[in-house]
Amino acid sequence: MTKFDINTKYRMNSGYEIPVLGYGVYQTPADIAEEVVAHGIKVGYRHIDSAVGYRNEETSVAGMLKSGIPRDQLFFTTKIPPGQLGYDNARKHVNDTLQKTGLDYVDLYLIHAPYGGRKGRLDAWKALVEAVEAGKVRSIGVSNYGVHHLEELEEYIKETDKNEGKGKGGVLSVNQVELHPWLARKDIVDWCKARGVILEAYSPIVRATRANDPLLVPLAKKYNKTTSQILLRWSLQMGFVPLPKSVTKSRIEENADIYDFELSEEDMKSLDTGVYEPCAWDPTTSRD
Repeated sequence: MTKFDINTKYRMNSGYEIPVLGYGVYQTPADIAEEVVAHGIKVGYRHIDSAVGYRNEETSVAGMLKSGIPRDQLFFTTKIPPGQLGYDNARKHVNDTLQKTGLDYVDLYLIHAPYGGRKGRLDAWKALVEAVEAGKVRSIGVSNYGVHHLEELEEYIKETDKNEGKGKGGVLSVNQVELHPWLARKDIVDWCKARGVILEAYSPIVRATRANDPLLVPLAKKYNKTTSQILLRWSLQMGFVPLPKSVTKSRIEENADIYDFELSEEDMKSLDTGVYEPCAWDPTTSRD
């Protein structure tokens, strides 16, 4: 069996480690985020994935910190909102996050989506690189980037390193995209894996729209697991960092109970659908 447990971490290109199972708080109302995040930490999650646009950074961090777990064992992600890129905006969002949450640093800060044009994207990235240099952020990355966006960023990093000195272009650690058997994004996955960029999988359980899917039901019976647990295990075995989201305490627990079984090679192949069916938005295809 591939040796995963709830404490497993991957090392990012930045040198820092990221817990392999995350807890997502997309659309979690601020007034309940503290309670559900605290429950997630209690059952073993150490990685919370928020965003400025979710409007719950402050209460998510409060839930994370009230656990009493040492800060260096906790991992907090947030994101610059779509449509608010550019240097000044990105810089402001980093400072606002620290002020709102009371954190001394953010573990991972992402550009939430590539909307905003080349200049907006690269200027936001520059601000994130400076936030790392200032110790405000440990690792940086992107979200919803297609290969063409990733190549634009890679070219900028190489050019900046050449002109201003190694490391001045920043280090790309993560690309967070929608990933599941109906959207396996081989092109993006191959690009990232070739460069050691961690792939975080949002909507890993397809927003519960596939709970009774004929591909999953037999596997759930075979392994005595729920269809959600099958999908999360698939994500782990693909080498992704899944970010399941739930506000139901029993589901939060269920989504963490994915370490006592392993999908066979044959069963993994059966989930290779070859289709391209996003259940959320899909900024990876944007061409601006």
